[in-house]
Amino acid sequence: MTAATELQLHNVNLTYRALPALRGINWSLQAGQQWACLGPNGAGKTSLARVLSGEASHYSGAIQRSARLADAGVAYVCFEQARALCDRDRKLDDSEFRADASDPGTTVQAVILNGRAADERFDHWVARLGIGHILQRGLRYISTGEMRKTLLIRAILGDPALLILDSPLDGLDLASQGEMRRVIDELLHSRISLLMLCRQFDDIPAGISHVLVLDDGRLMASASRAEIESNPEVQALMNPPAAELGTLPLPAPRPYELPASGPLLQLRNVSVRYGELEVLRDVNWVLNRDQHCCVSGPNGCGKTTLLSLITGDNHKAYGQDITLFGLRRGSGESVWDIKQKYGQLDTQLHLNYKRGMRVVEVVVSGFFDTIGLYDDWGDAQRDTADQWLSALGLAQFSRESFDALSFGLQRMVLLARAMVKSPIILLLDEPTLGLDGHHRKLMLRAIDHIAVNSDTRIIFVSHSAGETPACINQHLRFEPTERGFEVICRE
Repeated sequence: MTAATELQLHNVNLTYRALPALRGINWSLQAGQQWACLGPNGAGKTSLARVLSGEASHYSGAIQRSARLADAGVAYVCFEQARALCDRDRKLDDSEFRADASDPGTTVQAVILNGRAADERFDHWVARLGIGHILQRGLRYISTGEMRKTLLIRAILGDPALLILDSPLDGLDLASQGEMRRVIDELLHSRISLLMLCRQFDDIPAGISHVLVLDDGRLMASASRAEIESNPEVQALMNPPAAELGTLPLPAPRPYELPASGPLLQLRNVSVRYGELEVLRDVNWVLNRDQHCCVSGPNGCGKTTLLSLITGDNHKAYGQDITLFGLRRGSGESVWDIKQKYGQLDTQLHLNYKRGMRVVEVVVSGFFDTIGLYDDWGDAQRDTADQWLSALGLAQFSRESFDALSFGLQRMVLLARAMVKSPIILLLDEPTLGLDGHHRKLMLRAIDHIAVNSDTRIIFVSHSAGETPACINQHLRFEPTERGFEVICRE
């Protein structure tokens, strides 16, 4: 290894659950270079990052590091890191033993400082990324975008020699994306070496000089950015033909009946306040039986609070004019009476999902609305689960381990889980988050497939303009005003 070489990999192989994740990787990082690792979901990007960061130590081959890299180390910011922190907090949750029945868990500030004392750099980065208002909030109570900012600040304050960022713009609204791009540009011109994991060409910042491309755990190409962008094999890899979708199964029996007429949801002049903080003000929204709604707005505007009102999770719904599926909220229905009418998919569910299950078991758990499978289930439920996997082009994965699937395939499996009980409303909170271009298109096609071929209505939450299904015919937008956010409904 030459003096200018920071990192060199020689024939690195990694096996995960008896399946090859990396195959004979040879790659070197020279001082002054800034790299992106490009590849579709399942290509091996996360496996490479885990090897480089030391999270995966059971690889074969050799890795040589410069003295600077060996001393300062590697920081890795990713969804899996967020999941591990959430898992730890959930295990340590002692709310059932507390007088207030609430355990905030590890706070944002504690995660960022990681045992260090707060200083000027801490204050600078907290202000720079705009998360000062959540420093004392528990990790389980922040958004995906806020979690990403939290982990990035912790990594920067650790002064690593190599910083690995996994799709850092995911989960951020447009304003936060702009700020994150400026932060990344600043890091690209610092002493820190960057390796960005990207799922499509558009995600690669202008300051990246070199790109390595992975496919099925193998190094397909490694060259300057210009060479990679003009490589026809790489273009073909990143733009595969669309997968075929199958016929939707017949609706599962529903243990309830809806009124013969009237809207599915209706909110009149609904407001939510926590102390001095007004989150929602005079919200009016009607979702009719022929509508599919897109809910949009910046991070922290109140979208999560609004959704919690209609799913029964927020006690602030009581005493307000909220009608769900023909019943005035608080008229005697239970939370589970409400929840059984929804299928839900969001990143928090994905991060918190129980490990060690087969794909078909994950889908069957949707019948019980559980994160894991604890109830008895039979052949009829298995058959319905398999039919939904076939409908979404996932039949070949039915008996495989959920953990062994790529992030994109896991998200598609969770869509099947959300639909297995034939919900009245499919609630999708950033469903394309973490997906490459191919799987994003597949997810949007699958949602439209469901909208056209079933009586399930869609509520689609997204920060990304242009990334909505074709079925959307109503828009609920959080617009900034001098007094906070105003909710505007357009059809």
